[in-house]
Amino acid sequence: MPFAILWPTFTLVALIVIIWFWLTVERGRHIRSNPPTAEDFASGEAALRYFQPVEMPANNFRNLFEMPVLNFAIVPLLMITHQANHVQVALAWAFVLLRVLHSFIHIVVRKVQLRAPVYWLGSAALMAMWIGFAVDIASASAR
Repeated sequence: MPFAILWPTFTLVALIVIIWFWLTVERGRHIRSNPPTAEDFASGEAALRYFQPVEMPANNFRNLFEMPVLNFAIVPLLMITHQANHVQVALAWAFVLLRVLHSFIHIVVRKVQLRAPVYWLGSAALMAMWIGFAVDIASASAR
């Protein structure tokens, strides 16, 4: 059972790699169809303007290093403390699958009114993991 928590983690890593690849392809296409000038990279702001037409994969890629960091932090803690139970695994899968949906909405659908509730549900699943972990550790410490 303790290794079951790794499968959603592997899936999240795969999502990050897919988005990174998508970003690389989109930027490569953009560079080929709109060759940059020196002014396009004269500053960070200029580079942002240059890449603005293909910004969604980059924005999503950055998002995958925000809340998911808390997921990557809790997984080894759950394993080390032997708290990676069925509930934690189910919450991890909920978080990761909601992140996949969030990425799809962010890059393809591009509707904040759809993306926001998915983000909050995923965040709630992640927070439930941390709260459950804290309760389990407090309970184990009290024995």
